[in-house]
Amino acid sequence: MVDVTTTHLDGVIVLEPKVHRDDRGFFFQSYHVDEYRDAGIELPFVQDNHSKSARGTLRGLHAQWRKPQGKLVRVLQGEIFDVAVDMRRGSPTHGQWFGVTLTDENAKQIYVPPGYLHGFCVVSETAEVEYKCTDLYDPGYEVGVRWDDPAIGIDWPTNEPILSGKDAEAPLLAELSEEHVPTFLV
Repeated sequence: MVDVTTTHLDGVIVLEPKVHRDDRGFFFQSYHVDEYRDAGIELPFVQDNHSKSARGTLRGLHAQWRKPQGKLVRVLQGEIFDVAVDMRRGSPTHGQWFGVTLTDENAKQIYVPPGYLHGFCVVSETAEVEYKCTDLYDPGYEVGVRWDDPAIGIDWPTNEPILSGKDAEAPLLAELSEEHVPTFLV
């Protein structure tokens, strides 16, 4: 059983699996194809990614402009602030963001559909993040946008994040060429 919360961004949903806890620990289903399909996640997952990061690390904002990936994100250990940004040209919510706190305790997940930028910032001492992808990673099609793009205005939990060189040099959303931005389909 999974509780689903929709957001103001089309297709971006927060999922909260039923966690069974007792004195031994806990158990929950982190993915069930039928329940997640009923929640609106219809694309198959073809790749899983796992990262571990230190407090203040900000990974993102990333997407692929060809072979776009939907991502189902969860935290295995620690706490992150996870963000989706609509980058679809012509979308009524283009440039808008949604953020949610994901922890190993709350077991919440976020689904970020294709056509959205994704990023997260580590709030705890360390965090391990795992996410399922609906298409394979292809570095030739990766695009990034600055974490602090003022036109997007994300309220990150830090003003001085630890960034990769690539993320520190990422352009603003408005600076992306048209070929690197998916078109919103009605």
